[in-house]
Amino acid sequence: MRINKHPILEISNDRKTIRFSFEGKEYEGKEGDTIAAALTANDIRVLRDHGGRKRGFFCAIGNCSSCLMTVNGRTNVRVCTELLRDNMDIRRQSDKGSIFGGVER
Repeated sequence: MRINKHPILEISNDRKTIRFSFEGKEYEGKEGDTIAAALTANDIRVLRDHGGRKRGFFCAIGNCSSCLMTVNGRTNVRVCTELLRDNMDIRRQSDKGSIFGGVER
């Protein structure tokens, strides 16, 4: 599910492969991907559950809250704008997550 050729955008296919985990399972993404793009490329469409309503990749510019996830223990990360880094631990979050953003208080 990765776009490899586009009529307007130049897409480099020789980007470094990055490994990450989602819900405890290992996946691969590409250097320069956002987390949401890497999940979508791995055919993962549901990013969060908000009150029983499934949310996916929507605005892709950080304005909505459809893509809030827990990344490396930090809640409320907008994965549509957060770049993927090697060995990230990514998990779906229910509802609003922590008011402290995953920081212990």
